[in-house]
Amino acid sequence: MNILAIDIGGTMIKYGLVSSNGEVLSTDKIKTEAKKGLNNILNKIDNIFKRYKENDPVGIAVSGTGQINGIIGKVIGGNPIIPNWIGTNLVKILEEKYNLPAVLENDVNCVALGEKWIGAGKNLKNFICLTIGTGIGGGIILNNQLFRGENFVAGEFGHILIKKGEFEQFASTTALIRLAKEITGKTSNGEEIFDLAKKEVIEYQNIISEWIENLTDGLSSIVYCFNPENIILGGGVIEQGDYLIKKIKNSLFKKISIRFKENLNLAQAKLGNSAGMIGASYLLLEKLIKEKNGGNKEVWKGYIQH
Repeated sequence: MNILAIDIGGTMIKYGLVSSNGEVLSTDKIKTEAKKGLNNILNKIDNIFKRYKENDPVGIAVSGTGQINGIIGKVIGGNPIIPNWIGTNLVKILEEKYNLPAVLENDVNCVALGEKWIGAGKNLKNFICLTIGTGIGGGIILNNQLFRGENFVAGEFGHILIKKGEFEQFASTTALIRLAKEITGKTSNGEEIFDLAKKEVIEYQNIISEWIENLTDGLSSIVYCFNPENIILGGGVIEQGDYLIKKIKNSLFKKISIRFKENLNLAQAKLGNSAGMIGASYLLLEKLIKEKNGGNKEVWKGYIQH
């Protein structure tokens, strides 16, 4: 059983085939060219579909940028980086055009679902998932279910306020790079900043320390709101692994009281750039099995292969 999975980001579109046990069978990527608008995106999806049509996909699973009503597959808000994207019921368009079931969900929600299915959250009933990149996004798993919120926009953690201002303006990877340039006058990417810090260049060690303080200011608010047992951190910068996770944990634990520290675990996401495709595929399988069994959750819950 093959699923055509597509992850639409502001810069790149990742796509490929995913199996019913979450294995990415093939993957590729193309530029989004966001400024060209919705029709350009639909044309790219059509080209992707034509490429994989002979593989007989059982459906189309889409992880997308923006605020999304994942129940009906409609973009309802967010940053208008793709003209005419907001307001689009992509699921309706895809199902009518290709006569296949489709799903659309917010990219970070898909990351959380992917990690829940076969990643760092596989055996966890409750966790918070944060991705740190251009901005900061969040996904919430409560009692083994994705929590979308009343208006389908839960988990927009990047917009919470910390002492300095909006969380993602001071704790995203973009913020780290900007901070490094402000202090050193040099333009560096995240990997270069960490490499210099590991070589004990004091200036860069201080930059990372300040950035981590900003990050844990926001994380402490999330901890106080949710009292989670697990926080899963993703995004390219988190690929620094234990070196960074330990620093984040040490800073965070200085800011939260003892009852909130008990059993709190910070973990690195496991699925990397494929997480969105995998999480969207999980949603499609849920949809297929639910429809097959008349919407009886107790029947379809155990069908998905693990």
